[in-house]
Amino acid sequence: MEIQTLTLQTNNIKKMREFYVDTFGFPLLTETENSFRIAIGSSELEFTSENVKGYPYYHFAFNILANKFDEAKAWVKEKVQLNDRDGEDEADFSHLPAHALYFYDPAGNVVEFISRHSIAEKGEGPFSIEGVLNISEIGLTVDDAISAGEKLMAIGINERDNYPLSTTSLNFMGEKSKGVFIILNQPGREWIFSDKISAIFPMEITTSNNSKIIVNYNHILETYEG
Repeated sequence: MEIQTLTLQTNNIKKMREFYVDTFGFPLLTETENSFRIAIGSSELEFTSENVKGYPYYHFAFNILANKFDEAKAWVKEKVQLNDRDGEDEADFSHLPAHALYFYDPAGNVVEFISRHSIAEKGEGPFSIEGVLNISEIGLTVDDAISAGEKLMAIGINERDNYPLSTTSLNFMGEKSKGVFIILNQPGREWIFSDKISAIFPMEITTSNNSKIIVNYNHILETYEG
């Protein structure tokens, strides 16, 4: 499973476009008055301001080149302030192994760049926007993680380590070999390296096999097999 397209809501489409296209340089694919879509390596990320209620925010991650974390960190710090925790502005996931950094975008989304050292491809030359490979993770917050997990498994998206589904911890749904996961969780968890608490907001995910995962405006999860 890979994330082909991801559609998220925002209440400030202008600032978000400036941030992702002008500041970071992600390639602009399409735009309208109320939306824009950018290339995240082989994935596509769309923000829309249509029918937005409140101030939606999400946690999502981008995979970057395996050998370019330090360069990527310096590159990002030229554009935005990194989030920190206990005086550290990066995470060392030795069990993966991987390194990650975090920052906020103008909507308050918790954005992560993660370098998966044993999976992601390596690159030559200075780090640039081309070193962002794809969408690595999206936090999928739902009222009932068990029921939602069963719906995901029914369309072929299983828990990463074949652990039982949990209502109290994060469920990484996807394949280790791909380094791409839907992080299934219930409201009330604090996203790592942030002060943001997981909450339910509308979104739409299309996977590489054309399955769709939708959180609709009534916070109901819908899944459609490709």
